[in-house]
Amino acid sequence: MALSAVSLRTALLVLLSLGLTLALGFVLPEALRLLFTFLGFPYDNAPHAIVLVYFVCLLLVAMPSLPRGTVPIQGKVVLITGCDSGFGLALAKHLHKLGFTVFAGCLLKDKNDEGAQELQSFQCNRMKVLQLNVCSEEEITQAVEFVKKNLEDPNKGLWGLVNNAGISTFGEVEFTSLDTYKEIAEVNLWGTIRVTKAFLPLIRQGKGRVVCMASMLGRMGCPSRSSYCVSKYGVEAFSDCLRQEMYKWGVKVIIVEPGNFVAATGIFTRDGVEKRGQDMWDQASETVRDDYGKINFSHQVARMKAFVSSGVKDMTPVINVLTDALSSKYPYTRYNPMDTYCWIKVQVVTHLPAVIADRIYM
Repeated sequence: MALSAVSLRTALLVLLSLGLTLALGFVLPEALRLLFTFLGFPYDNAPHAIVLVYFVCLLLVAMPSLPRGTVPIQGKVVLITGCDSGFGLALAKHLHKLGFTVFAGCLLKDKNDEGAQELQSFQCNRMKVLQLNVCSEEEITQAVEFVKKNLEDPNKGLWGLVNNAGISTFGEVEFTSLDTYKEIAEVNLWGTIRVTKAFLPLIRQGKGRVVCMASMLGRMGCPSRSSYCVSKYGVEAFSDCLRQEMYKWGVKVIIVEPGNFVAATGIFTRDGVEKRGQDMWDQASETVRDDYGKINFSHQVARMKAFVSSGVKDMTPVINVLTDALSSKYPYTRYNPMDTYCWIKVQVVTHLPAVIADRIYM
């Protein structure tokens, strides 16, 4: 099955390459001819326009990132949510190593979870671990007071807020309860909004950055992932609006859209998928069970089990872009740490007509 998936991806990349070649070689010249004729320009200029299009494509795809300078790290204070594991835990350790002062918010600090214990073992005044459930107004208020009391220079405010805390699940729409939609959004979307609103005065004071963890699934839909997509689409919209509002304050709002890092983060487990599948089947109505059928449903769960070990196994690309978002003088508005397949899929789905994109990936 893994081999067929690789073959499919390879075939899609080849087809896309051929399609772009044909489009640039045949469709584009004809389109430019019509455009130049309509505008009253001599067609002799069209070849120059074609060269320009190729050059722009080269810049967008092949050119490495240009140096954008770095800010002084000493004295910079960053709060990260969701530091119990995954990206949050890795980022907290990495930023501390670079010299940032890190406030690491952990959901399970009060329960002596492994991630919180690891961070507390640093025993350094630049690593401060705090209890933080992004769904709790009380804990968020307490976190704000904790940060204020422990800032070395309160007048500098807070340099960075990384909204990393998140959860995920799966299930086709008719198998996903409203409570599940609310649960996912409560953490991923409303948690991001709650924490951002609470810490924004400190961020404005420090003319800092708000970094929101979205996803490639905040830009495109995906079967069986509607609850997660809904929450991440919301994060994208919230971040875009906030970015425009914060220009006048000198605050930068940055969105990070990782691709498939399931294998690296362990956000899904085979046992968890199995239990979730059984719960969905048990809770579905008799009509839905009859219409979909047990065999079809079992195939969906099996596909999700296979998905558990898929994707990039190294979190470094995500940690690197999060670090750049906090340390670059001129950070990008959006970062897309993802493998080539995911990057191409996002471009196809977001730029081609839906009827074409759906036929390619469905």
